[in-house]
Amino acid sequence: MSPDPHALDAVRASLDAAVGLEPDAALPHLREAAERLTGLIDETMAEAVVRGGSSLRSAGMRAGLSENAVGPRLARTAALGAYANDDGRVTAAAVERARYDAETGAPAPAKPPAAPMRFKARRPTKGTS
Repeated sequence: MSPDPHALDAVRASLDAAVGLEPDAALPHLREAAERLTGLIDETMAEAVVRGGSSLRSAGMRAGLSENAVGPRLARTAALGAYANDDGRVTAAAVERARYDAETGAPAPAKPPAAPMRFKARRPTKGTS
């Protein structure tokens, strides 16, 4: 499966929006293009390991990433996010499970709900000791 043409168009549009602008005005457009491109790389890596049969290492190498950087990035993808471990990484074992599920048509495991955010004071307040 090739990269989503709409995602590529969005990257191009962000880059085109930066053309001819002063540097400070171009930065938000370039940042948006970079974020979109990073997401596109991550999703394409996920497809490469699930459907293309690439290893985590080879997909990362082709994307110019170290092997250690691949797992957390794949954990943010639609294809492999549900297979991430508690540390927020996708492992080789998780990729094997995802491949099996894709081949059999089984749904991805349900993601556990995220723990609710809680307020934690950075410093004790005055009067409490």
